[in-house]
Amino acid sequence: MTDLEKQRALRRRRGLTAVLTSSVVVCGMLVTTPAMASPAPAPTEPTFQDGLSQAVFTTDRAQWVRQEAWVESDVDSDRDGKNDLVHVDVTRVPETDAGLKVPVIMEMSPYYAGGSSVGNWSVDHEIGEPPTTKPGFPAPRPPATSPKISSSWESAWVPRGYAVVHAESLGSGFSEGCPTSGGPNESAGGRAVVDWLNGRVKAYASPDRTTEVSASSWATGSVGMIGTSYNGTLPIGVASTGVKGLDAIVPVSAISDWYNYYRANGAVRAPGGYQGEDLDVLADYVHTRLPQSQCQPVIDELRAKQDRATGDRTAFWAERDYLAHPENITAATLVAHGLNDWNVMTKNASDLYEALKKTGTPHQIYLHQGGHGGNPSDTMLNRWFTRYLYKQHNGVENLPKAYVVREDRVLTEYPDWPDTDARPATVWLGAASEANTVGALRFTKQAQAPKETIVDDASKRVSTLAAASQSSNRLVYRTPVLNDDIRLSGTPTVSVNLSVDRPKANLSAVLLQYSDTGAAKVISRGWMDVENRNSDAVTDTITPGRFYQFSFAFEPKDYVFAEGTSIGVMVISSDNEYTVRPAAGTTLTVDPSKSKVSLPIVGGVAKLVQSIDFHGAGLGVPGPRD
Repeated sequence: MTDLEKQRALRRRRGLTAVLTSSVVVCGMLVTTPAMASPAPAPTEPTFQDGLSQAVFTTDRAQWVRQEAWVESDVDSDRDGKNDLVHVDVTRVPETDAGLKVPVIMEMSPYYAGGSSVGNWSVDHEIGEPPTTKPGFPAPRPPATSPKISSSWESAWVPRGYAVVHAESLGSGFSEGCPTSGGPNESAGGRAVVDWLNGRVKAYASPDRTTEVSASSWATGSVGMIGTSYNGTLPIGVASTGVKGLDAIVPVSAISDWYNYYRANGAVRAPGGYQGEDLDVLADYVHTRLPQSQCQPVIDELRAKQDRATGDRTAFWAERDYLAHPENITAATLVAHGLNDWNVMTKNASDLYEALKKTGTPHQIYLHQGGHGGNPSDTMLNRWFTRYLYKQHNGVENLPKAYVVREDRVLTEYPDWPDTDARPATVWLGAASEANTVGALRFTKQAQAPKETIVDDASKRVSTLAAASQSSNRLVYRTPVLNDDIRLSGTPTVSVNLSVDRPKANLSAVLLQYSDTGAAKVISRGWMDVENRNSDAVTDTITPGRFYQFSFAFEPKDYVFAEGTSIGVMVISSDNEYTVRPAAGTTLTVDPSKSKVSLPIVGGVAKLVQSIDFHGAGLGVPGPRD
């Protein structure tokens, strides 16, 4: 018998009404006789149809069982001599008080108790010379997350026979410990909750640690984590600990490596819309537990170690790379991300997905046309959790791996992602005939191309520079108009040969689509600190005036360049919306003949040749090595 069948048999035995007795008077004597046994209504059982969990349990919230607990972790991040407690709430169906055991859908978050009004760092300064102070901020309001933390996910999953658990991340709300923006203690806090649901650690009815609370009577021990942004990042962190019982995760717009959230190839780079934010700012924001003084030394250390001067990847950042040991992630993972998410960049999703493919962990990916957030459909989630939490063999592992909402909003299935037919197509930069106008993207190198210059001006936005027909602050290169649709799937790269007239500079590149009217649309971006040309972990000084090769990746994308448009690449120095913004005037000199872009095109070079008349435009014909 399966565990579920054993549970059903036990509950049916408990559900039968015992043989009743009745008393009557016969010939003046009181006689007790057995009554007919009548079974109670059959208890509600987890039900599955077409591989999906069915909502057969009560939807009456007043009947749901609710409780809260404080789970003991194995870390003491607030350094008070006691292991940190993680505050959780539980919502489950009444049948779990009569012997039914159910799996858990869990969302962990540092945001349930709100946040503080924290200011960001100024980014208007020379590279390598960040300010040492930023504005102060008032203390947060006292948290109001007890006994109920949140109601998210309850209406969807409790009637289907799952318990829903919310957990406040360390340093937030009524949890103890300190926030560290992705540090190991935060993953340990989530791991402790999974351990408690499997009977491996203790939990208490209150923070005084006197009355223990157990989940063994109602939890199967199988846990799935889901959430968006930070709430989706924590599942990856917890899974990276290798904790047993975490059987499935759905990270939505989540961070898989915190370096890729706040840095890029040595450049101090902001998440979109949050210029000047960094690890310490986020930790201050979510630090809502009281008293505030408890965690100040921890956040001060965070501020000192994040290093906004060099932007180098260090051991401090390595602690926040959940993919350092991908073999530890055994939870079946459904990755979800918006293709236009400029907050948590798509590299986080792409790198996680590639790691899962290499280790053989069950995986799917869902990509859509929106920005930050955006869950897979209810059916996709249901099928995933039914398979890996209720262990129903619904065949999800045999379905296509990739689901992309296309530009026309049609959900399209693919065998995998990036597309298995995507191959790199190399195009070379061709100098413009007039200074700072628009150059060409070519299939062959331009022999002895004249060098071109960019004068950095961080006040200019990408949209302005891309739309300009001429500008000294950028270089633009375009293909002729496409005569067919071209699909890009994967990670484009750029390699630019240039010199800088001073020791430090930003280097940024933008992949564009130009309409027939000349309007530019940003498809992807990439960034680099020129002193990190060899490694994001090493600052290598450059000699002003000397030419070097700088190679880096754009953010991964899946995009169809429509017929009638053209593909463009723009090279700039500072990116107003993302990088540090030094004073204007740094001059970069580019050698187009040694500079190129590699595009992962479905159909490869052959498709690009078919769709663009490069030869007719005098832009060369690709050879066997291109």
